[in-house]
Amino acid sequence: MPKLEEIVALCKRRGFVYPSSEIYGGLANAYDYGPLGVELLRKIKELWWKRFISQRADMVGLDSQIILHPKTWEASGHVTAFFDPLVEDKISHQRYRADHLLEAWLQKHPQTPAIVVEDLSLEEMQQLIKKFKIKSPQGNELTEPKKFDLLFETSLGIIAGQKSSAYLRGETAQGIFSNFKQITDSTRVKLPFGVGQIGKSFRNEITTGQFVFRTFEFEQAEIEYFFDPEQSNWQKLLKTWQQQMWDFVTKDLGVRAENLRWRRHTDKERSHYSQDTYDLEYHFSFGWKELWGVAYRTDYDLKQHQKFSGVNLNYKDPQTNREFIPHVIEPAVGINRLFLMILTDSYRQEPERISLKLPQALAPYQIAVFPLLANKPELVSKAKQIYTELQSDFTVYWDDRGNIGKRYRYQDEMGTPFCVTVDFDSLEDQAVTVRERDSMKQERIAISKLKSYFQKQP
Repeated sequence: MPKLEEIVALCKRRGFVYPSSEIYGGLANAYDYGPLGVELLRKIKELWWKRFISQRADMVGLDSQIILHPKTWEASGHVTAFFDPLVEDKISHQRYRADHLLEAWLQKHPQTPAIVVEDLSLEEMQQLIKKFKIKSPQGNELTEPKKFDLLFETSLGIIAGQKSSAYLRGETAQGIFSNFKQITDSTRVKLPFGVGQIGKSFRNEITTGQFVFRTFEFEQAEIEYFFDPEQSNWQKLLKTWQQQMWDFVTKDLGVRAENLRWRRHTDKERSHYSQDTYDLEYHFSFGWKELWGVAYRTDYDLKQHQKFSGVNLNYKDPQTNREFIPHVIEPAVGINRLFLMILTDSYRQEPERISLKLPQALAPYQIAVFPLLANKPELVSKAKQIYTELQSDFTVYWDDRGNIGKRYRYQDEMGTPFCVTVDFDSLEDQAVTVRERDSMKQERIAISKLKSYFQKQP
């Protein structure tokens, strides 16, 4: 398992992720995705959308606003119950999450009786911090834990003094619930059906130092799957979604199953609206962390929005004319966390090179094309011709800098599965050398057969 520092270094060196606003000293919990990063993110989102929306007759998509009516967040409970436990270093005034400090202390002291940190109240956290004499990472005393509001508050209006408060959304789910009536009125969807959305969400963050795993601006892919509890068994639906999530991560994204596990939320940890919740976790270098959650939210959300809006959100069964509030299964994943998981899982360090063992479907560039020598026009012309022809079917990278060995190492770190080299023999035999990333095996392939060759690769 690579260290987080190794992933961070590779990301900056090869243009996957940059520290945001670095020329001004950076911004905590903020990162920009570079040329390779945006390609990998785009492919993750396209695979998710294809698998869970486009290829399913029971799913539709949505793109709701980042700023919703403020009452949305009152109805959802975020205004009053969306917080993290915050403590502060009494000397440096650096802020930390109390639960994370407790978890770190407990990991270093495994002989301590088992404690489920997620179940603790603020008062119980304070008792343990005092009992175990837990200090800040700088070794200083900590303040008592207090609630830290996660919602980003902003204001709307063009006249000073007449602005109204609003919030940047803390999750994409609420836009789905508030559009439920419009979706059922304007489409021909019938229960059970789901609504999927990919979009930015925002949360105040205390924790720093986990790279793109935890940032104040992030991207979510969420589904609200609506069903009739009298016709569908929620336990079976939940298990079905768990299997689909597992298959997507292991088969579509190519992640090793031994680095994944399911963790069920305890009764105290589980959100008040949920009757059952599971997290799919990945074993990062900084511990087992949540990637993807799936929860049975019952009919809580639609009932809340019906109550606060005064709009009837009942669903009318077209066969029986029975009206009721549908129940919901929610699979919700952080795209940025999938991104970090994929880089971590595909990272390989060998004595002579570092490589990313990315599936061809995810690699920012699937093929790199080289002329053996950049100062030979006949080689450059032939390589450019091949580069242009492959671009219609693949993402292709052009490189004519340095020697071939250095170009191979550069592409290995980018995760490019194949490199094509045009040499002097290519001008005679109309064939090129194709080098495969993982095995480093090289073989001669006819130029006329290149497309079919790459299309057959897994």
